[in-house]
Parts: sequence; structure tokens; C-alpha cells
Amino acid sequence: MLHADVGGPARARDEVAPRTLTERAYRALRHDIVCGRLEPGQRLRVEHLRNDYGVGAGTLREALALLVSDALVTVEGQRGYRVSAISLSDLRDLTETRVRLETEALRQSIRLGDAAWESALRDSYAHLSEIERQGPGHHPVQWELANRRFHDTLIAGYCSPWTLHLLSILYRHGERYRHVALRLGARPGVGRDVHAEHQAIFEAALARQEARAALALEVHIRLTCDILTQHARQRGPAPAL
Repeated sequence: MLHADVGGPARARDEVAPRTLTERAYRALRHDIVCGRLEPGQRLRVEHLRNDYGVGAGTLREALALLVSDALVTVEGQRGYRVSAISLSDLRDLTETRVRLETEALRQSIRLGDAAWESALRDSYAHLSEIERQGPGHHPVQWELANRRFHDTLIAGYCSPWTLHLLSILYRHGERYRHVALRLGARPGVGRDVHAEHQAIFEAALARQEARAALALEVHIRLTCDILTQHARQRGPAPAL
């Protein structure tokens, strides 16, 4: 059974106020893991987290269980919880899996999407373009939200709750690696024209050219992985990657 974070575009769900203490704690912990406040491999002691997040031990364990299902937290038998580790091999596997799922979802969305989907796609692209013209570095939080909205809308014409659920998890992990890269001094947008990549995907999707759109999306996803991999190798061994 899918947990409460499933049922529509993830961006839209996250804009709705949490309905329970468990959901509030889950979102807060997830944000801190993705942004790196809770570091890869860090032990998550319930007795300490209670004070940080202002909820009881039972609520925290429920939230941590949801994060385990998202693969952002691991369970160590009777020894408690730990933030999931990261690695270049994990990043490559994440990228390959996301490419397979997201390009097929885009193909299906192009085939099945109606006029409302086209309108939503135009709106999401226009909003993202406005931010990108100013430079994503000027408004990183707004860019991340707009980027997520655009990617969500691209595949919104495909009504497959399991596909959307799995891609939501993969996207969160991709965000996590982008934050790691920023902490290491990498700039995933440097040396590439991210707006041009988005434009190519948008125009092909809107023209219902599914093969062209899927290829543009694949190139877009793989470039981020390639840039982060190259940066990590140039730095040599580092605790974060």
C-alpha cells in the first residue's frame, strides 16, 4: 500500500499543510536529509530527534518508517536508524533507473495527455523559464520547486500511481545529490544550458514527438550525473561521495 505521499504530483502534495504530526515530522526529516542537515551515514537517535522536531517517540518512529520506504533511511536491526549512505555507484544506478522510468512515463503522457495537460505544461514551463532567465543561482529554492513542477507536469498525463510514486522517490534522491554537489563546490548548471535542455524537452512534448522528447529528457538527466561524477573524481576520495 502506498503511503500518504502518493496520489498526485509531489509538488502539489507538499504545498498542502501536513494533516498529521507524523506527516509533519516525515516532511521535516526528509527535507533535512535531502538538504544535508542530516548527513549521509548519520545515526538518528529517537531520543535526540524528539527535541529537535517537537514530537513524541512514537510519531518519530512512524515518520522514520516512511523514510525507510523512501530509501532515505536504513534500519540497523536493534541498533536504530541511520541516514542512507551515498556513493557514485548509487548515483549511477539512480540515474539509470530514473531514465528508464521517466522517459517511458513521458512517452505515455504524450500519448494520453489531453488539453488540460498541455495547458498545465505550458504554465509550468513558463514559470520555470522566468526563473531561469534570471539565473537559477539567484533563486535556488524557487528554481528547485519550479523544476520539480515542470518534471511532474511532463509525466502527469500518465495515470500510473506506482510510476509516479517511484519517480517521486528517485527525484528526492536526485535532489540530495545536487545538494551534496553544491557543498563540494560543484555547480551542476555550469558548463551547460539547462534552460535550453528544458526548452528542447518542452517543445518536443508539446509537439507530441515522443521519441525526440524522451531522448532530450534522457540527455538532460544523464548530464547531471556525468557532471557530478566528473567533479567527484577530480576531487579524489571525499567523505561526502
